Parts: sequence; structure tokens; C-alpha cells
Amino acid sequence: MLPDRQENRQPNENPTKSWRVAFQALIDRRAVIMLFLGFSAGVPILLIFSTLSVWLREAGVQRSTITFFSWAALGYSFKFVWAPLVDRLPFPYLTNHLGRRRGWLLVSQLSLVFAILWTSFFDPQKTLIYTAIGALLIGFSSATQDIVIDAYRIESAEKEMQAILSATYIAGYRIGMIVAGAGALWLADWWGGENYDYLVWARVYRWMAALMLVGIMTTLAIKDPGIPGEEKSTFQGNADYIRFLFVFALAAAAFVLGFFLSVDMAQTLKSIFIDNYGMLGRLAGFLTETARLAFSIVMGAGVIWGMVRLRVVPYEHVRETYVDPIAEFLGRYGKTALVILALIGTYRISDILMGVITNVFYLDVGYSKTQIATYTKFWGLLATMGGGLLGGVLSIRFGIIRILFLGAFLSAASNVLFSYVAQQQPDEMLLLMVISADNLSAGIAAAAFVAYLSSLTCVAFTATQYAIFSSIMTLVPKILAGYSGSVVDSVGYELFFIGTAVVGVPVLLLIVWAGHISSAQE
Repeated sequence: MLPDRQENRQPNENPTKSWRVAFQALIDRRAVIMLFLGFSAGVPILLIFSTLSVWLREAGVQRSTITFFSWAALGYSFKFVWAPLVDRLPFPYLTNHLGRRRGWLLVSQLSLVFAILWTSFFDPQKTLIYTAIGALLIGFSSATQDIVIDAYRIESAEKEMQAILSATYIAGYRIGMIVAGAGALWLADWWGGENYDYLVWARVYRWMAALMLVGIMTTLAIKDPGIPGEEKSTFQGNADYIRFLFVFALAAAAFVLGFFLSVDMAQTLKSIFIDNYGMLGRLAGFLTETARLAFSIVMGAGVIWGMVRLRVVPYEHVRETYVDPIAEFLGRYGKTALVILALIGTYRISDILMGVITNVFYLDVGYSKTQIATYTKFWGLLATMGGGLLGGVLSIRFGIIRILFLGAFLSAASNVLFSYVAQQQPDEMLLLMVISADNLSAGIAAAAFVAYLSSLTCVAFTATQYAIFSSIMTLVPKILAGYSGSVVDSVGYELFFIGTAVVGVPVLLLIVWAGHISSAQE
């Protein structure tokens, strides 16, 4: 059932504010809360990526096996699958005592503590399977925490504040990444040196689990948004919830099974197309990956349809949880929804296409691993944080759409700088300047874009709609990014980086179009 009360956050161009008002927003209590919650979200992600990869490599795990651990992050890409449960289903006891968002937030954070500690209790040299289980638990719990934090951020403040909340969230997120990335590796080196010692890594991960107390304490200290006027649910009692969870588990299993069952077929088809048809074959490979995702969705939807036909769950429950959030968005925007979805799906395309190949590029042009770590991991993260805060302030001062355009333009234009780097001899100062410019522009774009996505949600379906938007945001760019290496092999780095800038031009046109849509709805 669609809600009677629809407090929609239209992405209209908010009126410009004074610089004083814009900077004062940075010290707003809600902005500080998002800084701490951002830190809580930033810590787990590297514990299943670079930090875990170093641990596994020191433990003697083969590189081919280490790369499989990246699948633990699939939860971030497919969190839209269970986001509706977070939106609709209460968590026993905690929802009544803490509220809808705080209850789920505490559950996800406690689950993260358990998952990180679980991972610390097993030596991958002896029990690699248990380490893999820990990584999957971290990925799932972290993605769930992201779902709730996104919903809390959107529901806790008016549209005009979303850019600043996004900026402080990004700043906290980057600090968490620095701590769990460079900080964790520094501790491992300090305590263990060059030789592998499982107890050293166990100690590091237990310290990372302790850092999750920052998020837990923040959750206990804040107030739940407590959205008034929520629609009455079609769920009646615990039996309905249990049956729906059972159906969801079956559908999720079918979705994952379809995704992995199709991997061999997809790889075979891509190899045939790419080997025989060149660039046209790469387009066919992209379409193959898209078909693979569609196949997985159809399998999951088929299970739900079968359970409805068998009357395991009423159709009203499925409609309320999965259909209504999509129907509400499409009904609100009509045909213009396609323009908005196209913008969401392509906004980060220049950034992601280039980002996949940059570390390889640095090595190929002659920079050392130490230089790469110093300038990309440390100074680059600081520049992103600064860009995020600047993007938040500018969005309040000049409006979201204008800074959305500025961020997209700078992100595309900064890619051209890498084409210049490709023509020069290794120069640390040049590298620092280019990386700083690139990450600063990425931070500005990220703050404005998160605020824009937040403005698109309806308060009745916040978690679900934002999870769908954020998944669409990375889906197409990440699939295309898988072909970056092949394109570089064909045309070289200089033309590749220029090409990543050129593909950002249609995004600018989509932003202008979306701005006209926003103005028309004022």
C-alpha cells in the first residue's frame, strides 16, 4: 500500500545561502553525528579488502585465492535486495526501545564486532574457510550498517542540510579507512615486523573490532528520527514476519545462485566476443554481464512469485516491501524518472573507469610503491576529505544542482591531467599535485551527489530507495571498468585518460536536464 503521507524530498534547487550559514552548518550537531557514523562505516570495508589481502599474502595464501575474497564485498553492490527488510520489518525488542533506525543500526554494529572478532580467531594458514566466512559476515554486516546510516542521514535533517551531512559522513568514512588501512598495517608492522605471526594479525583485528565502539556509542547517544505518520503495515504479527523472512532467504539464495552459476558461461561468452570482435566484443561483454545480473534477479523474483502462488506469503506483503518503493518513485517522476536514473547510473563513470587502472599506471610510468602509498593513500584521502567538506559548504551556498555540475566537470577534467603525467618522467611534486586535484574534485562530486540522491527519496521508503540508487550508481561504471586494461592495451594511457574525460560530457548534459526537471517541479 502506498503511504497516505508522502513527504517527498524533491531535488529542487535550494536557494543560495550566505557563506556564514554554510560554514556554520559544519558544526551542526547532526553533522558531527554523521562524522562518527561515517567513521564506523569506513573501518570495516578495508578489513575485507587491502588489509585482509596483506594478511592473507603474508600467511602464504595464493594470489588467485586472495582475489576470491573480493566477493565478500558483493553485499555493497546488492544491498538493495535486503534493504526493504530494514525499511519494513521491526527488529524484536530493539525497535520498540530504540526506534526503527537505531535498533537496526545497533544490530548491524554488534554483528560487525562479532564478525571482525570471528575473523581474528582463525589463522588463514590453517583454517582459510573460517576466514572466508568472517569476511562474508563483515561484508554483509557492513552493507547493512550502510543501509541504516543512509536512511538515518536522510530522515534526520531537511534537504538543505543533506550536502553537509554527506560531507561530514565522507570525512568520517575516509578517516575510518585510513585507520583500518594504513593504521592497521602500521600496527601489524610495529608488532610483528617482517615475519608472519598469526597472533599479530589477530591482535590488529581485535583492535579494529574495539574501534566499532565509536559507532555503537554514537548509536546509543543519538535520537531516532521517529518519522511520524507512517502508513499502516499489511504485516500482522510475528508469524507474517517469519514467513516473509523465510521467503526472502529463499529468494536471496536463488539470486546468489543465479549470479554464480552464470559466471562460467559469461566468461566464455566474453572471451569469444573479445577475442574475435575487438572493441565491439567488449560492448558485447558488457551486455553479457548485464544479462547475467538480470538472470539472477529473475531467479530471485521467480522464487518470490512461486511462494506467492503457493500462498506462503500474501502478495500484499511483497508489494509493500518491494513493489511500492519503486512504484512510488516512478509515479512521482513519470517519464522523467528515466533521465534521473540515467544520471544516477553514469555520474561516477569518469571516476570509476579511471580508478581501476591508476595503481597499475603509476607503476608503469616509474613510480615506486612507497611513492604510490604516500601520495594516493594518505594525501589522496586527505584531499578527498577536504573536497567533501568543500562540496558540502558549496552546495549549501550555491545549491546542489550547481555543485553537482561542478563536481562532474572537475572529475572529468582532472582525468586529462593523468594524460599529461603519462608523457612525463616520474616527478613526485607533479604526482602530488595531480592526485590532490583529482581527489579534491572527487570529494566535491561525492558530497553533492550523495545529497542529490538523498533528495530523491520518499520518507516512507528511505532505506530501500537509497539502496537502489546507490547500487545503480556503481553498476554500469564498474562493469565497464573491467575492460579498462584491454582499452589501455589498445590505445595507450594518454588516449585512455582523455577518453574517460570525454565520456563525462553526456553526464553534464544529463545534470542540466535534471536541473530543468527540478525547476519545473518547484
